[in-house]
Amino acid sequence: MASISTYTSYLTINRDLKSSLSTVASQSTVARDTEYYKENIGKVTSADEFLGDYRLYSYAMKAYGLEDMTYGKAFMRKVLESDLTDSTSFANSLTDKRYLQFAEAFNFKGDTKTAQNSAQAGSVTDAYKASFSAEETSLKNESTYFGAQIGKVTDVDSLINNSRLRTYALDAVGLDSTYTSKSYLKQVLTSDLDDPNSVANQAKNPAWKKLAEAFNFNTDGTIDGTAQTADQTEDLKLDYIFNNSTFQSNLLADANKRYFEKNIATVTSATDLVSDPQMLAYVKTAFDLNPTILGSSVASLMSSENFANVYGNTKLLDYFNFETDGSLASGNTAQTATQTTNLAKLYQTAFAKNQSTTIDEAVSNYETRVTSFKSLDDFFVSNKKDADKNNDSVTEVWDVALRAFGIDPDEVSTSELKRVLTSDANDKKSYVNTLKDDRFVALNKAFNFTSDGELTSPILAQSESVTDKYASDYESNKLRTLTGQAKDAAGKKADAEVEYYKTQMKSITSVKDLLADSRLTTFILEANGVDPKSVSSDDLKKMFASDLSDPKSYVNSLEDNRFSQIVASFNFDAKGDLTTDAASGGQQRGAVLETTNQYARQTLEEQQGESNAGVRLALYFERKASTISSAYGFLSDDALFQFFKTTYSLPSSIANMDVTKQAEMVTSYIDITKLQDPDYVSKMVKRFTALYDLQNSNSTSPTLSILSGSTSISADTLLAVAQLKSG
Repeated sequence: MASISTYTSYLTINRDLKSSLSTVASQSTVARDTEYYKENIGKVTSADEFLGDYRLYSYAMKAYGLEDMTYGKAFMRKVLESDLTDSTSFANSLTDKRYLQFAEAFNFKGDTKTAQNSAQAGSVTDAYKASFSAEETSLKNESTYFGAQIGKVTDVDSLINNSRLRTYALDAVGLDSTYTSKSYLKQVLTSDLDDPNSVANQAKNPAWKKLAEAFNFNTDGTIDGTAQTADQTEDLKLDYIFNNSTFQSNLLADANKRYFEKNIATVTSATDLVSDPQMLAYVKTAFDLNPTILGSSVASLMSSENFANVYGNTKLLDYFNFETDGSLASGNTAQTATQTTNLAKLYQTAFAKNQSTTIDEAVSNYETRVTSFKSLDDFFVSNKKDADKNNDSVTEVWDVALRAFGIDPDEVSTSELKRVLTSDANDKKSYVNTLKDDRFVALNKAFNFTSDGELTSPILAQSESVTDKYASDYESNKLRTLTGQAKDAAGKKADAEVEYYKTQMKSITSVKDLLADSRLTTFILEANGVDPKSVSSDDLKKMFASDLSDPKSYVNSLEDNRFSQIVASFNFDAKGDLTTDAASGGQQRGAVLETTNQYARQTLEEQQGESNAGVRLALYFERKASTISSAYGFLSDDALFQFFKTTYSLPSSIANMDVTKQAEMVTSYIDITKLQDPDYVSKMVKRFTALYDLQNSNSTSPTLSILSGSTSISADTLLAVAQLKSG
C-alpha cells in the first residue's frame, strides 16, 4: 500500500490547523504541562525563580524553539536580563532572533515605577491650565446672573432665599457662604447703619458692614425703589471678581483697573490709598514691587522723595500728588486724569507680563519636580521647601495637583492627602472611597503610590514591555524587505507611528477609547502582521468583547490565534476597563497565551516530524516565512536552509560557499518580498514536499506529478526544475 505523500500529510494538518492544534493541546501530557504553566507562571517574580522551576522553564524553552538550549541556564539568564530597549544588549546582539523573542515574552523587571508617567502628569497640567479659563467663565456667568436678577429682588427674603444670589453677595465681600445662617444674614442686611449698636456695626469682621452698605434694605426688609443702585451692583461685581479670582485673568485686570479708577478720586492720603487691599495690589503690580512690601512703605514711595531715593525707586512720585507726609494739598487730587491713564498703561503691561509667565512657570516647576519623587514623603518635603523658599503659592507642586481636580488646599490637610494618595481606589472600603468625592478619587488615580507611600507602576492599557514588542514588530514588518531611500522614508513614517502608539498607550483607559482611534487599531494589526483591511471595526469590537476564558467565544473561535493573543495583550477586564489582573509575575496574559499556543505548535511539528520530517519542515517554514526579511534568514536557520536546499534540489555542499554567494543564490530563487503572501508560500511548500518525497525515496508524489505533468521525471528535467525560480 502506497504511503501518504508529504504534501498530503502537510495539507491534512494545515487545512484545519486550529483543530490540529486543539487535538495536540488536549493530549494528556501537553494539557497537564500547559495547565501547570498557566497556574504557576504568574507566581514567578524573578528570572532566578523562573530558571529554578524546571517545568516552567523547559516549557517556555520548547515553546520558543530553544529546547536544545535548556541546559544553558546562565546563558538564558543573560537573555532574560537584557535591556531590550538597548540595541547593543545581549539578547539584541544575538544573530538567532529566537532568543530575542523569548526575552520579549517575559518582563520580570516590570513596568517603570514612577509618581506619575508623562500621560498622568500631562493630564494634571492640562486640567490645571483649563481650570483658569473655567474659573474666568464661572466668574463672568455668576456676575451676569446677579446683574440680571438683582433688579427682580423685592425684599430681603427674596435675596436670601435665592442661594445663588446669596452666595454671590457673601463671596463678593470675602465671607464664607457655607457657614452663614440666613437669620444672621438677614439681621446684617436690615441693620440701621446709623445705629452704632446694629448687628452690622457690631460685627467684628468689617466685611459684614460692607455687605450691608452694598444693599438698600429697610430695617423691616422692604426696599424703597431697588435693592441696589447701578453703582452698588458694579462695586459688588468688582469686589466679587477681586476676592474670588485665583489667577491673573483678563477679567481681573479689567476689574482692578475699573476699581482703581472709580476709587482714586475719593482718596485723601497715601495711607488712605494703601489701606485698600485692592488699590494697593494694583499699585504693587503696576510698579513691579515685591508682593511682601508693606503698605506703609508703598505710601512712602508715593510721597517721600528721601525714602524713595533710599529704596531705589522714585517712579511712584511722578504718578501721585501726595505731600511729603502723604497728605494732599488743598485742591489737589491723588492723581490727575493723565496720571491715572498712564498708571493704567503701566499696570496693563506689568499684568500681561506676569500673566504669561505665572502659569507656565508653575507647570514647568511641576513637571520637573514630579519626575524626581522617589516616594510620597519626597512629594511633601519638596512641596514644603517650595513654600518656604517662595510665598508665591503657584510655585508649590500641590497647588497644581489640587487645583487640577478642583480641590482647595485649605479644605484638606497633609495627613488627609497622604491617606487619599495611599488608598486603593479599587477597594470600595478604602479611605478615598469613603469620602464619596470623585475629585479625590481622580486625584488618587493620577498618582502611583502604594499603601506605604512607595512608588508603583501605573495601570496601563498595555504593559510597557508589550508596547515595546509591538513597536519593534511594527517597524520590522514595515521595513522588512526595503532598502536605500525607500527604507529611510518608511523608517521615518514608522518612527512617527511608534511614537504616537507609545504615547497613547499611556493615556488609553478603556477598550472604547482604544477602538475609537483607527490609527491605533491599524498599528496593532500591522504590528501583528494582519492586513487592517481584512478586519472591520465591528470585528474588533466583537473580539475585545469576547471572554478569553471561553473557548467558544468569538475571538477564540477564529482560525487565527493572533487575534486572541492581541486581545489578551491588553490589560482590560470584561467590561473593557483597565485591570491589574492581566499582568502578574513576569508575564502578561497575552504573552502567556502566545507561549502556550507556540508550545502546542512546536509539539505538533515535533510529533509530525516523528513520522515525516518533511511535514515538520513544511510546517516550520509556513510558520516562519512571514518573518524572513532577507536571504540571511534562510542561511542563519538550519531548518530553513534545509527547506531551501530541498525545494531547489541543491547539494549540501553549497554550505561551503562564501556566505555572500549563498545569499545571492537564495535571492536568485526566492522573492523575499513575497514571503508574506500566503499563495506564494503555498507554492513553495508544494514544491518542497514534492521534491522532498523524491529526494527521500518516498513513493511517487501526486504533487510532483502535477508539477511535472508526468509520473516520471528525468534527471535533466529535475535539474531544470531546480534552476527555476519559485512561483
